[in-house]
Amino acid sequence: MHAIIVSAQGGPEVLEYVERPDPVPGDGEIVVDVAASGVNFIDIYQRAGTYQLALPTPMGNEGAGTVSAVGAGVRDVAVGDTVAWANILGSYAEKAVVPAARVVPVPAGVPADVAAAAILQGMTAHYLTHSTHDVREGEEILIHAGAGGMGQLLIQLAKLKGAKVHATVSTSEKEKLARAAGADEVLRYEDFTEALRGKIDVVYDGVGAATFDGGLEVLRPRGLMALYGAASGPVPPVDPQTLNRKGSLFLTRPTLTHYIAKREELLQRASDLFGWIAAKQLTVNISHRYPLADARQAHEDLAGRRTTGKLLLIP
Repeated sequence: MHAIIVSAQGGPEVLEYVERPDPVPGDGEIVVDVAASGVNFIDIYQRAGTYQLALPTPMGNEGAGTVSAVGAGVRDVAVGDTVAWANILGSYAEKAVVPAARVVPVPAGVPADVAAAAILQGMTAHYLTHSTHDVREGEEILIHAGAGGMGQLLIQLAKLKGAKVHATVSTSEKEKLARAAGADEVLRYEDFTEALRGKIDVVYDGVGAATFDGGLEVLRPRGLMALYGAASGPVPPVDPQTLNRKGSLFLTRPTLTHYIAKREELLQRASDLFGWIAAKQLTVNISHRYPLADARQAHEDLAGRRTTGKLLLIP
């Protein structure tokens, strides 16, 4: 089989398209013929060294496909099942070995490539709007990068809960996508701070350094910022007294791992997500599909913010 690995952390050039032996499942593991693998900013952070990994390492954290083999002790997953997973390294591959306890079933109404596109970002949007902060009807929410894959999902879930959604984008074309996802107001990055100062209950920020200070300015007293990514770079250290002075604000840096640590929670979030997709209450915008061998190009396009919606690698 073919897979993408890195032997040294660095730019997109360190992604290697290699041939490897077909995997064999160990105890509690399954092998999946990968239909599609999602491309995410966490992949870039791991490749670049922002998140340290033991090298060499396989790449990719999200995928979906058909089970082709099961290891000893696996009872709830069978050959032929369609499954999806998130936060499991090795998803950039034609075949992936995944712990059976970390996969979720994909219902018949959800295509495998849509499941691969939705599982990581969709469950992230789920915990951000249902657990990090349980969005309430009438709240005013700011979502940065509203035209991206995460942004479009966050907009839709916040609207499902009855919030008024403001979104930031960089171009007119991206504004159309954010509005199509349901955003009530769409602003350019350079305009949002003055336009929204003191009006926002919750800021969802996956951009990081470029938007962080402005995000604190737009929050109402006792408002919350959920900083879930750093597409523009990491945020410098913050004096906690800043949160005091600006209105007893709340700041959190959540990650999906801690919101799906228990299998019951993983299954509930995935079930909700796929249920919304099957019922056409949630749309997943797959904007680009790349052959697996073109992983470098996918990383360059995502990091350069040249894309909208979700990027997939297709073996």
